[in-house]
Amino acid sequence: MYDSTTWPIAAALLQFPGTLPDGTSVQDQPAEEWVRTLREVRSVGFDAVDLTDSWLKPANLSTHRLAEFKEALRTCGLTAPVLSIVRTSVVDPVAGEANFDYTLRSVEVAAELGVNTLSLGLHQQLTPEQRQRLWFWTAQGAGDPPGDADTWRVAVQRFREIGKRAAEYGMLVSLELYEDTYLGTADSAVRLIEDIGLPNVGINPDIGNLVRLHRPIESWQDILHKTLPYANYWQVKNYFRDENPDTGTVTSSPAPLELGFINYRQAVREALAAGFSGVFCCEHYGGDGLGVSAMNQRYLRTLLESALQTSTTDPYIKEKVS
Repeated sequence: MYDSTTWPIAAALLQFPGTLPDGTSVQDQPAEEWVRTLREVRSVGFDAVDLTDSWLKPANLSTHRLAEFKEALRTCGLTAPVLSIVRTSVVDPVAGEANFDYTLRSVEVAAELGVNTLSLGLHQQLTPEQRQRLWFWTAQGAGDPPGDADTWRVAVQRFREIGKRAAEYGMLVSLELYEDTYLGTADSAVRLIEDIGLPNVGINPDIGNLVRLHRPIESWQDILHKTLPYANYWQVKNYFRDENPDTGTVTSSPAPLELGFINYRQAVREALAAGFSGVFCCEHYGGDGLGVSAMNQRYLRTLLESALQTSTTDPYIKEKVS
């Protein structure tokens, strides 16, 4: 069991674009430039990163370049406990099969980098309208066909095969909550995990993805209560949220973990009571996302310290986390 200082908390790399201002790709950067980016992450207090593949795709590196990237991590004093493959749905109606193949290829490469958790989802590429918005979640994105038994079956089969491949390397697979997909509600996400039926495939209960929506939402407390027993990785972020029942208007914007709509003090305590022992990842959209993520890491460690102390004194919680 970790303590509050050793619990792995990774920085997301969402704020670093995969395409540079001159149109070139991070994939093709010299290793020295990778080091420059990774040192920036290390300088704000992180010792671990979630290798968000919107920044760099390890599976598409040559053997030589992969070795360079592994050395870049070592040089910066960083570990990579998680690889997040984002907007690469295995049931995408156009690219699903190619996304599935890419994900399978990523498993062995992730293991080479010391990754122990593969974070996946069913969210697709942003639509043109989403790309034009200040906050992409305020426009309708692509989703999975509701009640489509064939698409559901493909999702189960492909995630099961990915899970089996990951298990060969002792790796977890975590499926991220995301609106309008088969992971878009707590009940649907739990059903998907149970249909997949593998002990190393669980849920990333990223409730921030749902509370930011400008529409009625499921209670975040209810979502956590249902999904935490299956949680094996957790991307944490928060939002301000306001609802006006007279007009039906809903607004949201990114918030530091401590200040937003979700009470993470309650959430973390409940997670430990449910037996959660996975990696946390700090995400934040807008402004200095890395700086806010660093603030969030410091706050999260205070929550872990409090929750862990409670777990050693409260007989019910102690039984749950032991």
